[in-house]
Amino acid sequence: MTESNELPEAPPVAREIFTGVALEQARVFAELLAGPGVVRGLLGPREVPRIWDRHLLNCAVVAEAVPPDASLVDIGSGAGLPGVVLAIVRPDVTVTLLEPLLRRTVFLSECVEALKLDNVEVLRGRAEELAGKRVFDVATARAVAPLDRLLSWSMPLLHEGGELLAMKGERAQEELDAARPLLEAFGVRHVELITVGHGKVEPPATLVRVVAGRSPRIDTRRSSRAEARRSSRTDTRRRRKR
Repeated sequence: MTESNELPEAPPVAREIFTGVALEQARVFAELLAGPGVVRGLLGPREVPRIWDRHLLNCAVVAEAVPPDASLVDIGSGAGLPGVVLAIVRPDVTVTLLEPLLRRTVFLSECVEALKLDNVEVLRGRAEELAGKRVFDVATARAVAPLDRLLSWSMPLLHEGGELLAMKGERAQEELDAARPLLEAFGVRHVELITVGHGKVEPPATLVRVVAGRSPRIDTRRSSRAEARRSSRTDTRRRRKR
């Protein structure tokens, strides 16, 4: 690893966000991401210098939007972003890290053990498989899928009044506009774009916040298949334009 790809020290703002024992847990998690996380392909080596500002701090400020004592499912948890970070910064929240790939769930389990997080469970599987079996107060997702697909996965996992907090970037409004028909189909109560982390991260993190309503009966499997077909057609059109 070159010098430019070394893990930096925790920035001063980390002490404001990760308080008490959480700061040491965040440091250990940063080392796990920079070491085993890179070796196993869960994080690119070029991301190591940005682990604190782009990943840990960016995920930690999402806690501002999570209600107290919530049950939270992190869909497609991957390397534990934002799920593990939220579990560190918010010990009052019960976190389920939902991830379908074995190598990732193994890494997540190792992280949970190393960090001694007793408010976390690691669950191998897909959101569609969990629907009808578990419900949560909050669902989170980061760099997993477009918003319309996330709705198909997350809404069946939320009780009425539960919230999807989808971390999105510059295309947040575009994805929100594209998802309007599905928002209506799921009978969502409220949807908005919010920013969190003002004065802590730059730029502030953008979230699409969707409050679940009492949805009509819809076939989520059919909805997921339809979305997959739409995504396939979109990809085909993009390739043709190239």
